[in-house]
Amino acid sequence: MNAKQQKKASKLRHQHEAEACVAGALAGATLGAIAGPPGAVAGAVLGGVFGAGAAAALERSAADASARNGVLDAEIGITGGDLGAPNLEHPPATSGAYSAASIGAMSSTDASPAEGPIQELD
Repeated sequence: MNAKQQKKASKLRHQHEAEACVAGALAGATLGAIAGPPGAVAGAVLGGVFGAGAAAALERSAADASARNGVLDAEIGITGGDLGAPNLEHPPATSGAYSAASIGAMSSTDASPAEGPIQELD
């Protein structure tokens, strides 16, 4: 991330924190109004602090999740590379035998599937 993108992200983060601070202050003032004007002031201050703190924690959590997802995406080949590439080198088969289902050796004469019989339409 270059300096211009960092500045924009920082500005957006501060904007979100300010919005949460205002929302927390309004909620705190509303609840504090039960105790009169001093309670409204105290509720506004505490609500603003908790709102801004919650917004900062959510932003940090989102940034951490994004970084973790970026590492995982690179690890499995989504962003850097070879997800679905046809030229991957797979290990050779060890026994040369195919599964019974892939060659049609298993028939379903009387056995019902594990999830139950197929419902017939009337």
